[in-house]
Amino acid sequence: MSLPSVMRPLAATALIVALGGVPLSAQPPAAPAAGGRTAGVAADTAALRRTLDSLVARHRGAVGYAVHDLESGARLGHRADEPFPTASLIKVPILVTLFDLVARDLISLDDPLTVLRIDKVGGAGQLQFMHDGAGITVRDAAWLMTTISDNTATNLLLDRIVIRRVWAKMDSLGLRRTRVHHKSFLRAIASVAPDSSARYGLGVSTPNEMARLFELLARGQAVDPRADSTMLDILAHNEDGALLQRFVSDLRSPHKTGADDGIRTECALWTLPDRVIACVLTKENADLRWNIDNEAQLLMARMGEAIVRTWRRSGAR
Repeated sequence: MSLPSVMRPLAATALIVALGGVPLSAQPPAAPAAGGRTAGVAADTAALRRTLDSLVARHRGAVGYAVHDLESGARLGHRADEPFPTASLIKVPILVTLFDLVARDLISLDDPLTVLRIDKVGGAGQLQFMHDGAGITVRDAAWLMTTISDNTATNLLLDRIVIRRVWAKMDSLGLRRTRVHHKSFLRAIASVAPDSSARYGLGVSTPNEMARLFELLARGQAVDPRADSTMLDILAHNEDGALLQRFVSDLRSPHKTGADDGIRTECALWTLPDRVIACVLTKENADLRWNIDNEAQLLMARMGEAIVRTWRRSGAR
């Protein structure tokens, strides 16, 4: 459900996590402050739209995007209200639902989880390689799910959360087209929406809805300011920089990617210093290669570069 290991270098800390725990900061950063525009000309969003649409028009596949400037209110979009498969991007709604349950004292981040043989699934992640009976915590699983897209960690969390609670949380935020369908690699036996699963896979959303979720996180309104700051810090440690981040690696950006055959997705939050959210979802991609220069990945890399360059040229940074 995400990029293979050859394309996602894993930090040594991921192994430490699975064996003992991840030291999330005891004092998470303060709630995201409103960004401030510095002196300079306004970002040329008309030129950016032309650039993005030109890139999209040449791509061999379907592309939807949403770009939102949280300070100026500028918004760009293409097929932004159309449903797309999310692949592992749906793990952000799972993360938000988890922290909502923690805030309501229904789950603790320190609750123990045991990794059994039956829990292990393939694809991205390290827990599948740990010994049967390895002990971690909910906190560890959340970190692994988000930073290296660990599919086994995701399934352990979904067992605790229950998929329908993710739907309910997204509904409460007004995101009624954002849905997780089943546990990773277990569609055949665990889907709560078989028809939608068959069409979209692990999850479904729209570019605008995913951008809205990142906006709520940035404003401290997805759960609460403290929880949202913690989630943004986890997202900023995502190790996959092959898509929107590829040509702007000097920026620290909370982001989450997703990948499956014919699918590449990502949402990112950049501070330039205006907070700019970009969500790009692709499907039906002709290039099915699993390598760094997959056409959809190069497309998204160029889109990310164009978006960041637009706001930097405006004098914001």
